[in-house]
Formats: sequence, C-alpha cells, structure tokens
Amino acid sequence: MQNPLTPEVLADPVALTRALVDIESVSLNEKAIADCVEEVLRGVPHLTTYRHSNTVMARTDLGRAQRVVLAGHLDTVPLNGNFPSTMRGDLMYGCGTSDMKSGVAFALHLAVTLPDPRYDVTYFFYEAEEIESRYNGLTLVGQTHPEWLQADFAVLLEPTYGIVEAGCQGTMRAIVTTHGERAHAARSWHGVNAIHGAGEVLRRLTAYEGRRVTIEGCDYREGLNAVRITGGVAGNVIPDHCEIEINYRYAPDRDPAAAEAHLREVFVGFDLAVTDAAAGAAPGLESPAAQEFLAAVGAAPIGKLGWTDVARFAAMGIPALNFGPGDPNLAHHKDEHVELTKIRDGAATLHRWLAPA
Repeated sequence: MQNPLTPEVLADPVALTRALVDIESVSLNEKAIADCVEEVLRGVPHLTTYRHSNTVMARTDLGRAQRVVLAGHLDTVPLNGNFPSTMRGDLMYGCGTSDMKSGVAFALHLAVTLPDPRYDVTYFFYEAEEIESRYNGLTLVGQTHPEWLQADFAVLLEPTYGIVEAGCQGTMRAIVTTHGERAHAARSWHGVNAIHGAGEVLRRLTAYEGRRVTIEGCDYREGLNAVRITGGVAGNVIPDHCEIEINYRYAPDRDPAAAEAHLREVFVGFDLAVTDAAAGAAPGLESPAAQEFLAAVGAAPIGKLGWTDVARFAAMGIPALNFGPGDPNLAHHKDEHVELTKIRDGAATLHRWLAPA
C-alpha cells in the first residue's frame, strides 16, 4: 500500500494520530504499520534506524551528555466495531486512539521534525505490548540487542491524560485451589463440594483491604481480586476440585517474592500456585532528565495504577515514567477516543523538553 505517513501528516500530531489509527495493527499483525514507520525513519538524515521483527528503533548520535528514550507500542487490542477512526468535534474515536497511537504519534512527529534535541534520543516503536510478554518487542530487543535499550531516562508514551504517571505497580497471578470428594449429586452428603469450599477464599477476598503506599510523593493503591473461577465435573456430580484465579496489583516497594509471601499469608490453609509475576517500578523522579521533564509538564506526578513497560527499564537501572495524551480509563473500550487538544498540548510539552535551549 502507499505509505499514508506523508510529510504533511508527519508535521501534524493530530493528523498523524489518525493516520496511524487507520493502519490496522492488532497484536501480531504489526507488519504493515512497522513497514510504514520504518520507511519514514530511514528517510530522516539525522537518525540511524534499525529493525528487529516488527519493532523499529531510530536514534540520534549527536554526542550529547545524556540519552533518553521515547517508546510507544504499535499494536492494539482486537477491533470492536471501532475501525477506522471517526471524528466528533474535538474527539477522535477508534481502536488505539488512546492506547496508544496518539502517544506513538508524539514520538514519530518529534523523530522527524526535531533534528537537534538537547539529549540524544532513542525512539522505539515496538510490537506486541498488549499480549504475552514473550511476544513483546522490548522483551525481544532485550534478548537480542540489549545495547539498543541503554539510556539515562525513558518515557513510555502510555495514556495518562496529559499528566505524569510515575513508576508502575507490580502484578501477580496465582491459582488458589480447593479440594473435595466426588459423590452423586443425589447423595451429596457422601462427598465434599470443592466449589462450596471456595466460599472461604471469596470471603477473604471480600474482606481484604489493599495497602496505600506513598513513594517519592506518589500514591499507589494495591488491589487483590478473583478474576476467574473454574470447577465442576458434570451436572450430577459433586465436584472434587475448584480453582480460583487471583490477580494481585502491588506497590513497587514490594518485589515478586514479597508479593508471593503476602498472598500465602492471605490464603493460609489453601494450596496456592503463582502462575505469572512482573515486578513494578519505583517512580524514578530524581534523575536530572526526569526533573526537567516534570518542569516541562508543569504538574505534579501521580503513581501509575497498572503495569507498563517502565518496569523493563527500571529493571535495567534506567528511571522511567509514563506520559501520553489518552485517557487510561478509555483504553480497550469500544468507544475509545482521544481529545485533540490533549494531542496538541502533549506534543508541545515534549517539544519544550527536548528542544535545545
């Protein structure tokens, strides 16, 4: 197809957002959008561009004292009757408008239009953020080209509604299992119903009060919830097995080992198996680049309630935060949309931060 990312489109973050939204890129189907982004970046003389699978990286090499990263994922969740984009006044609707092609537009616009940033900049346009970590473009780059990720500071262009959301929560999934004994449903007293046994697990979850933790002035609220229950054998059999899947979102002052220990305290007396875990990230607001970025934004940061790829950078000792124009409460919704003023204002903020004094 003809590349819709023309020079006129690249010059306008709003038009660029819409053009990106109108390239369908559900997770694992990012080739078309990656091809368009790569073609644009390879034509920019002040950038060196590389590609791994459907992740495109471009960087300046100006000899600056510090390097910063701007990163945004190219993929979206599955379409839900919200493709292509539509406009209603100051709102742009469509899959990926908020999460996070409006943020990707920031990075691509600056990559093309700002040849002499005050820092050296690495721009990442990466694949498969919305699905399992093994497909994630930053994961794959970390395995194959870890030197691409090196920087002093990183901004993930996730939806934050134009404010800084610092760090991120850790996340853990676990299975709590209850056991029973099978019997005929007509003579249930001869068995033990494992699904009924799940009642105590649910009571503990209902009574649970999550911690509230303040780190570097940012508040994080923890949450512990059942997200799936499976059990049952047949319509006339008392079940002997029930599994409750638990999701725990925890503040970044806990690591996965501490998070697991806490779950085992909450569910003492039950079998518990952790199935997935990802560490959170501290706010990372003390670096000079972060302080200058906060000054450009002009508003106090808040803690990120959710997990994002800032944690990947934090694990490498690179401070990182989240900033983007979309409303995180609209991510993945059928009526996902972004305000045009948020796109314009956010692009101006990043330009103030990166433009030479």
